[in-house]
Amino acid sequence: MSRRRRTLGWAAGAGAAVAAGILLDQSGGGRRRWDSVDQEADRLGSLRGEVHTVKADDGVLLHAEVDEASPYTSTAVHEDEATVIFVHGFSLTLDCWHFQRLAFRGKRRMVFFDQRSHGRSGRSDKENATIDQLGKDLYEVIHSLADDDKVVLVGHSMGGMSIVALAEQHPELFGDRVVGLALISTTAGGARTHKMLSKYIPDALGRRAIERGLVIASQRERLLELARRGSAPFSQRVVKEFAFGDEPVPPAYAAFVDAMIASHPLKVLVEFIPQFDALDKFHVVEAFASVPTWIMCGTHDRLTSIGHSRKLHSKIPGSHLVEFQGGGHMPILEFHHKVNENLGLLFAEADQHIAEHL
Repeated sequence: MSRRRRTLGWAAGAGAAVAAGILLDQSGGGRRRWDSVDQEADRLGSLRGEVHTVKADDGVLLHAEVDEASPYTSTAVHEDEATVIFVHGFSLTLDCWHFQRLAFRGKRRMVFFDQRSHGRSGRSDKENATIDQLGKDLYEVIHSLADDDKVVLVGHSMGGMSIVALAEQHPELFGDRVVGLALISTTAGGARTHKMLSKYIPDALGRRAIERGLVIASQRERLLELARRGSAPFSQRVVKEFAFGDEPVPPAYAAFVDAMIASHPLKVLVEFIPQFDALDKFHVVEAFASVPTWIMCGTHDRLTSIGHSRKLHSKIPGSHLVEFQGGGHMPILEFHHKVNENLGLLFAEADQHIAEHL
């Protein structure tokens, strides 16, 4: 077998591994002993709100939860405060916002929802498992659950891409209904899935490998699903490697993320993966200059690298860029205190924006 064919075969196998969520662990194990684990670790994903169902334009039912602002909190609730809508990332659920939900509960009206084919929401047809459709879904969530409120949108990873798609479809919302944005560990284009494995894989070879890997994953779905169910300890090490940064995190964090990923059928993951490399919407983001925009990312994010956030910052005049040194793809867990601090600043800036435009 030629070297080229061996290389392509290895890369295709790696592509299948990406699709199946079964990657080679290079972390060497986290041997740090956690003498003082965050007390919230055992409660991750346990917060619940008032349940709503939003019907997407193609009939898919989206599960949503609303946390109302309390008039009895120390922070006064004003009519000119925006509703905050949180949009989660690929293979996660609304539960991933646990620390943000905990920090602002009662202080802000907050909306959380599971994206189509994720969590408790209905399954999408394959042809509608697209970033553009996620933008349309977000539009329905805004108009169903935000009433006439101004809104702040907070998107992580694929959730940020959903916001970008919404901006392309409805630019008139930004500066009018939408008065603030947080784009966390995300991009508007230029993603290369194969770069997760190695930055040295040529794009042409990498694209072919991922395409072939997705085909293999589809053909061997049942076998790969069985492999996923029997490899929880291994998959948690993989999650630590690809979702978090250099510093050790509580094992409960990796287990929490792994459980969310494992709750989704492999077919769902395979349907969405091609969307990331196809995304090309940086021409849209200049519209975000009309509202306060905060961009956050870990400097060692292996999924949407810090370069994507820096590019977003360069194309959105007046935006704020926050870099978490050594952080990975899940700063909403890994650096939740800092994320929440910056969200608080965003919310205050959005409220000021509303007051100035009344």
